[in-house]
Amino acid sequence: MHAASISQSPARRAWQRFARNRLGFYSLLLFVALVVISLGAELVSNDRPLLVRYQGQFYTPLWQDYPETTFGGDFQTPTDYLDPFIQAQLNQPGNWALFAPNRYGAGTINYFAEQPNPAPPSRANWLGTDERGRDMLAQLLYGFRVSAWFALALTAVGVVLGVLAGAVQGFFGGKTDLAFQRFIEIWGSMPELYLLIIFSAVLSPSIGLLLVLLSLFGWMALSDYVRAEFLRNRQLDYVKAARALGVSNGAIIWRHILPNSLTPVVTFLPFRMSAAILALTSLDFLGLGVPPGTPSLGELLAQGKNNVDAWWISLSTFGVLVLTLLLLTFMGDALRDALDPRKAQA
Repeated sequence: MHAASISQSPARRAWQRFARNRLGFYSLLLFVALVVISLGAELVSNDRPLLVRYQGQFYTPLWQDYPETTFGGDFQTPTDYLDPFIQAQLNQPGNWALFAPNRYGAGTINYFAEQPNPAPPSRANWLGTDERGRDMLAQLLYGFRVSAWFALALTAVGVVLGVLAGAVQGFFGGKTDLAFQRFIEIWGSMPELYLLIIFSAVLSPSIGLLLVLLSLFGWMALSDYVRAEFLRNRQLDYVKAARALGVSNGAIIWRHILPNSLTPVVTFLPFRMSAAILALTSLDFLGLGVPPGTPSLGELLAQGKNNVDAWWISLSTFGVLVLTLLLLTFMGDALRDALDPRKAQA
């Protein structure tokens, strides 16, 4: 058994240690499941039917717009499938419509709610509505998708920039390292929030703009860890042997040092995603984040603050945020333990 464990690759052994951490492993499975469900949010929560059979013909409203006249209405405007008249038409004998489990989209307003908005949870709106009359379950689902994919994109950009900067500093050292360190000190002292406020006032708010602005500062923390790994690994015998054989600097960095310096990078990923989600939520809460109309967890928190009596807005949004951050934290702890060389030898 000992010989079999030695024959396994370090990555496989690390994965086995990660899988043995049940809390981290199931957190990973649950987080991946939530991301996959959010990818298909239109199939879970949508105000358009997935498939319609009307008067012997099939229609796909999820992918194509149909005027109201298609289903017996009087106007050429896009069909409102929540309209009682349209629903009555689709429920006639021989006709049927296959809806998503939750019949509201990200921007759908329930004009037929029995109570004024924000309305508490009901059979029509399982988690209630916000102050604009939008379904809370749909807002949370689509808002989670925006937050998760924004965090993934910001983490990816930060990892690329952080690894590149740290590798250059750690490998070349000397004046190059000194110049980079002084630049990081100056750049890190820039008032990030003030810059975001200025750019939000000058330019139109967008997710792309937020991604660029936050990426300008998000790489510095990781670069310090990568720099330390490169400073340590460049003195090892296998790197000296590669130099003696005339291997180029790029090949030494890419083939030899970088694969042995990725432990802090991998461990850093879940915590970086948590920070990205919190940053986006905070900016949306302050009105400096995504464009108006975009599903946003931060905007829902702001609505909860402005509507204290509507407890379902704050409670459900806070629950989604806490669950997401807990899953990422458990994953990060499990990764840290799995890649810990002291536990690997145990």
